[in-house]
Amino acid sequence: MKRILVTPRSLSLAPPPELEPLRQAGFELVFSTPGRMPDEAELIDLVPGCVGWLAGVEPVSDRVIAAADSLRAISRNGTGIDNLPLSLLKGRGIRVLKAEGANAVGVAELAVGLILAALRHIPAETAGIRAGGWPRSRGKEIAERTVGIIGCGAIGKRVARAVSAMRASVIAHDPFRPNVEVYGPFKWGSLDEVFAEADIVSLHCPAPADGRPIVDAARLAAVPPHAILINTARATLVDEVAVRAALDEGRLQAYATDVFVEEPPAPGSLASHPRVIATSHIGGLTDESVSKATAIAVTNLLSALEEESA
Repeated sequence: MKRILVTPRSLSLAPPPELEPLRQAGFELVFSTPGRMPDEAELIDLVPGCVGWLAGVEPVSDRVIAAADSLRAISRNGTGIDNLPLSLLKGRGIRVLKAEGANAVGVAELAVGLILAALRHIPAETAGIRAGGWPRSRGKEIAERTVGIIGCGAIGKRVARAVSAMRASVIAHDPFRPNVEVYGPFKWGSLDEVFAEADIVSLHCPAPADGRPIVDAARLAAVPPHAILINTARATLVDEVAVRAALDEGRLQAYATDVFVEEPPAPGSLASHPRVIATSHIGGLTDESVSKATAIAVTNLLSALEEESA
């Protein structure tokens, strides 16, 4: 029986019914360790003999692809593919497919939630009360503030629309400048203009091709005092050393992030900073997003394998 590798943590921990079409098509499903991101050694052990791969955000090395002796297609249950060695896959003729827009609502809602949590100091208030205190931090309102959106794809558009509905102004950067429907003031700007003008910057873009972070010391030096940085996109978009320095110096009020270079982050890393609001890569981890993303990824994978067989 032909095998398909399944590695997203949301699917290995509790396999959903959306995977059933793969079994009905005659494939055996091979799961990585439930609920854990597989490392290189586990992937090398599991991938041989698999013709398809339903993949998550786990890093995939050249060595893993070298072990994939039967692989014909990789289908992501999301849109990010910078964890994959794309040039090597192209050279091997292995197709890469994405579940476009499936988790856009979930990620956008988390980004807005992180903005509000940072503005109103919600994590610190909760921690203080749990410790027996009664902290009453003075917060800020999103109304009349400027929110910078880096990347106006399916997620960024939703964040822009949501914050504008709360009477924030939006300055956005996207090289393609798609149509963005908002309720209030909106303008396009360069990356430097966004960081210089926005009280809150939210990242919703892929990593640059050169791998360099777009949030570096120079751009953080230009932000308004006590700015807030939101990252529900990719950890590599930010220079974590520069972010820590900006937090320590008070130039950033908070860094609220759902993504880290190392997951889970090591003790004492940036995630431990008192001005960091951290979530554990849960942007697309909603009932609705998991269901939509899995269904799209399964359909994409079946179509690709059928085409290869034709």
